Amino acid sequence: MSVRPATATATPSAPSAPSAPSALRTPSAPSALRAPAPAADGACRPGPLAVLGRDVTVPLVTGGEIGYAALDYAASAPALQRVWDDVAAYAPYYGSVHRGAGYLSQLSTDLFESSRAAVRTFLDCREDDQLLFTRSTTDSLNLLASALPAGCRVFVFETEHHASLLPWRGAELTVLDAPRTPDGAVRALERALADRDPHGPALVCVTGASNVTGELWPVRELAAAAHAHGARIVLDAAQLAPHHPVSLRETGADWVALSGHKLYAPFGSGVLAGRADWLRAAEPYLAGGGASRTVARRAEGGGAGGLDVEWHTTEARHEAGSPNVIGAYAIASACRALTEAGFPGLVAREQRLLAEVRAGLADIPQVRVLSLFGDDAPRVGVLSFTVDGWNSSHVAAALSAEYGIGVRDGLFCAHPLVRTLLGAGRGEAGECGAPEPAPGGSAPLNAVRVSFGAGTPDEHIGRFLAAVRELIRDGARLRYRTEGGRCVPDRG
Repeated sequence: MSVRPATATATPSAPSAPSAPSALRTPSAPSALRAPAPAADGACRPGPLAVLGRDVTVPLVTGGEIGYAALDYAASAPALQRVWDDVAAYAPYYGSVHRGAGYLSQLSTDLFESSRAAVRTFLDCREDDQLLFTRSTTDSLNLLASALPAGCRVFVFETEHHASLLPWRGAELTVLDAPRTPDGAVRALERALADRDPHGPALVCVTGASNVTGELWPVRELAAAAHAHGARIVLDAAQLAPHHPVSLRETGADWVALSGHKLYAPFGSGVLAGRADWLRAAEPYLAGGGASRTVARRAEGGGAGGLDVEWHTTEARHEAGSPNVIGAYAIASACRALTEAGFPGLVAREQRLLAEVRAGLADIPQVRVLSLFGDDAPRVGVLSFTVDGWNSSHVAAALSAEYGIGVRDGLFCAHPLVRTLLGAGRGEAGECGAPEPAPGGSAPLNAVRVSFGAGTPDEHIGRFLAAVRELIRDGARLRYRTEGGRCVPDRG
């Protein structure tokens, strides 16, 4: 099992409120400073959580308007209404963090650090783990890459998102072939690690849930294999954390990275949490205020001088500059909201929606669902497919323009994986979003991705399946053309 079991006993409790500021303990205060709502019964069948945009209507090229069906959660999930309300309540009290003596600065500092504590609880961090606020999963993994010890070897599967594939260019990188079973992934990693120098540092980077297929990876087993061969492992939980509880303790991962914008929290913040030793030993990710404890002018002969700097060893070492307190608070608010809503119930509801999507697409002969581990492999609410006789960009464009349904098409920033799933050669070109081949060329490599989560109404799933069936049966109502690398309705 790759993640913590979705049971009510595994649901973490909300953090205690900051004690210093008292004026915000009023009806208008941010919810982090109020008593948490009682947790929902995980055995009940919850409806969708309230999200921003649920009442937005969009125009159809065929005339009129329709409520927008947001089915691209894997790119950016809509913000929870709870998160937006919490941020709005805090906004008048916004102040500088870790720097000011004023009341609002002290309040913002308390809120920033209590947000760190809330996310630590949500991820079930170990006592000595550090939790850094970053900009995104990509930023988190680049930060970890900058902290690798000299001579570190990095192992990744070709199935990773580019955020997990590309940051390790300064290290000796081993890219493993796409496995076809979870057990095959563990065996491939064990073979690769056994062939390395056992005395040097090594890091394995693996996703928890694929951003292309939604399939769950055997994180706990991969972590055990890494540790058995003296390596460490970082979990890319960008697609996992919004759909399933994640526990650093239970997975055995050394680090976990995630993005707020996929966890129903806007404002450009991310998280890197895990072991502190490599982070403390590394040069700061960014040099500047906040990362430094003391700075002094160094006197040298001839009048020239440099600077002597003592860097922090806490999270501040890699959080230079003014912290994104609103981004951090938004992530913490989302973590509390998912916990208080009853995460096990949310997981069960999403699995019901996923079963409906899989069954509906299986009934359409022209549709081919992409999978590494097979049709029965456990997944989160992310699924990609192709349609015989259709360019995927054409399908996505028609779903948007004619039905008001937002999905994703392209290679999903996972080019090697999509090439493998589509049976293309490793060197075969594929451009994200290119709807038509070049003159004389073959059809571009791309697929359609539908993704959903805690805020998705049942009706959106039914609309999506009906639209795909109708498109394939009757064809698009309009002609489409290429414009700026995208497939758009031809209004000429």
